[in-house]
Amino acid sequence: MTDRAIALDDKARKIIELLQADGRMSYSAIAKQVGLSEAAARHRVQKLIDSGVMQIVAVTDPLQMGFARQAMIGIKVSGDVREVAAALAKMDQIDYIVISTGRFDILAELVAESDDELLDIVSGQISAVDNVLMTETFVYLQLEKQTYAWGTR
Repeated sequence: MTDRAIALDDKARKIIELLQADGRMSYSAIAKQVGLSEAAARHRVQKLIDSGVMQIVAVTDPLQMGFARQAMIGIKVSGDVREVAAALAKMDQIDYIVISTGRFDILAELVAESDDELLDIVSGQISAVDNVLMTETFVYLQLEKQTYAWGTR
């Protein structure tokens, strides 16, 4: 991720908002709502994907996919926090990493099939990364809300 913001026009914003509401919306439906041809809508969507502005993915319920544990791991670091974050980003089990302020330098989210797997990831892998001083694990008991439709600015 970078600090660069890509200038989006009103049509790009509308396309993003439509796809946030329904990621399976057809190009013809997008075109109709945005006022473009179907080919132009397809091109605009591809340009937004290629530039990294958006992704179109299937979001699943981890429990129904066989993952019994979801957790956020708070990580305290010594040294360059970006180096530790980059090392953690290479771990397939971690699906979300942010460098943060406050009590922890990094927050990492993961899903695991069991408590044993969660323990292995935290104690065997995350804690073994150079310059990780400590971790604190926050196990999710219930997911109340998850949304990706925050719109555009």
